[in-house]
Amino acid sequence: MAGKKGPKKRFWADEEKISICGQTCASGVSVAQVARRYAMNAYLIHKWLRDPQFAPDLEIVEEQVVETLCFLPVEIVDRPGANDTAPALAASSAHSAIEIDIAGGHRLKIIGSYDPEALARLIRGLSA
Repeated sequence: MAGKKGPKKRFWADEEKISICGQTCASGVSVAQVARRYAMNAYLIHKWLRDPQFAPDLEIVEEQVVETLCFLPVEIVDRPGANDTAPALAASSAHSAIEIDIAGGHRLKIIGSYDPEALARLIRGLSA
């Protein structure tokens, strides 16, 4: 009988398990989102969370969240400056695209022209 076909079983080091379990404690992040990030089954993370060896200590997680780097806020202005005329023309082109990752796990992809005010309202609504 030949060897099994298909993907091999992955090995997760203890440090990786602790890191993955710790990410589930961040505000606004679900176990399913973390599982998708690592291309794994959410049940496996739930299993690790039940194990006291891998369950995150909430005090340590809160300290790490404060020290973690984050994205800078983006401000959308009504009019581009005098030096920014070329990007403004490119933004109105049908072939331009913008991708925005928001902290809540949302990803926006805008292709073609768009209303900057409506986009700003959408980003504020999703990040709240």
